[in-house]
Amino acid sequence: MKQLSGVDANFLNMETRTTFGHVSSLGVFDRPDDPTFDPYQATRSQIESRLADLEPFRRRLVHVPLGLDHPYWIADPDFDLDFHIRHIAAPPPGEIYQLTELVSRIIGRPMDRGRPLWECYVIDGLQDNQFALLTKVHHATIDGAAGAELLAMLLDHEPDSELPDSSSDPWQSEREPTGIELLGRTALSMTTKPADAARLLSHAIGAARKVASKRGIGGLGEMAGASPEGALSRWLPAKPNENDPDIAPVLPTISAPPTPWNRSITPHRRFAVRSVSLTDVKALKRDLGCTVNDVIMAMVAGGLRRWLEEHDALPNDPLVSMVPVSVRTGDEEDKWTNRVSALFVTIPTDKELPLDRLASIHQTMNEAKATFDLLPADVLTELADFAPPALATRAARLAHRLHIGDRMNAPINVVISNVPGPRIPLYLRGATLQHYYPVSAIIEGAGLNVTVQSYLDTLDFGLVACRELVPDLDDMVEMIADEMRVLREQADEVLA
Repeated sequence: MKQLSGVDANFLNMETRTTFGHVSSLGVFDRPDDPTFDPYQATRSQIESRLADLEPFRRRLVHVPLGLDHPYWIADPDFDLDFHIRHIAAPPPGEIYQLTELVSRIIGRPMDRGRPLWECYVIDGLQDNQFALLTKVHHATIDGAAGAELLAMLLDHEPDSELPDSSSDPWQSEREPTGIELLGRTALSMTTKPADAARLLSHAIGAARKVASKRGIGGLGEMAGASPEGALSRWLPAKPNENDPDIAPVLPTISAPPTPWNRSITPHRRFAVRSVSLTDVKALKRDLGCTVNDVIMAMVAGGLRRWLEEHDALPNDPLVSMVPVSVRTGDEEDKWTNRVSALFVTIPTDKELPLDRLASIHQTMNEAKATFDLLPADVLTELADFAPPALATRAARLAHRLHIGDRMNAPINVVISNVPGPRIPLYLRGATLQHYYPVSAIIEGAGLNVTVQSYLDTLDFGLVACRELVPDLDDMVEMIADEMRVLREQADEVLA
């Protein structure tokens, strides 16, 4: 039995009738040259043979009475593999639109908390002799980095790999603890929380002093080395003179301007995908002296600007994005937990020229990451351990009932996430994985999520939005993908 961390539990506490804490991935496979190949049976046998290693698939929640402490994981004593794996088909003609519509409906349903928090949908009926695998996992179970590792464990690294013998390493279920036992554990943990809180407060104060000290010396732009060598540097503003007493501190107060998707959300979802060449993105970043993530953020900024302009909804101020950041060190005792924090950065939708947007993002991300690096990872994650679970759940439900997204500006406009994926080809019983589209979550007041997953030499974009707030999500993702062409064309003009 293992207790959820505060960050893990927050993904449970956030859930309401319209906000869900699960995230998903959509793998699209080419069938092998075998007329007897059955994708459902292949998937079922693959998962069953690896259950001993796939801990997140075997465990379910046990809640502490009255919500006095975070829940626990136990190895499910009533585990039923057939409940979790479903076989369905996309409607004809089985093109990408039919597939994404089907996924939209599946992700708009909450998960059963009385069972392990995952579902797997084998989707037949696709064109070009393909099938898809939608894996839906609650974010309380894993973060993006752990999800990528889970995928690598679930699939084969060779097309003709043999199934492991699951009988040689069987997993053991656990007895469900009683309410009295859970309350006893809670009482014991409460005796250590004051000391833990004091230690965490001391770390937080030390980190805050370090940030304040760095901000007083030349600003974050200089600290981060914001001006890159290469063509992009000509678009960056000059560094401020750190000796000038009139220079204001870096990191102004961030507030998110209103957009059509910054409203109260419904339980209904839309999902849209596109892919771009990772090789082309890397070539652009080398030519301009930035990063792959800078290029991705610039593509999103440009695509959202175009979409907002077409809807007569482009605000004068730049949008604000939450960017999830992994704080894994590699030394974690438990890899199946959330080790994630976030950056809050502006994205320059107020700038007209593509390379202006890219330069602005490069500088903004450098400054944000420089501050983030000064904060200890344990402080960023352990703060969540002190939020009373029952109170956090009631707060989320109250925000939902009051339609808080319609009554006040959200602190962010959009979540943008970039998850590094496998760089080797993966297989499922001989079927070849061609695309690995991320399918993330939206939150109250911010009904749009843009997530990018790399696989081999491809970047797969997956956009999730509230169905009522963004009715033309396919247009939006097309505009984002097209920004790669726009950036390349302007870069070529400048470098010629």
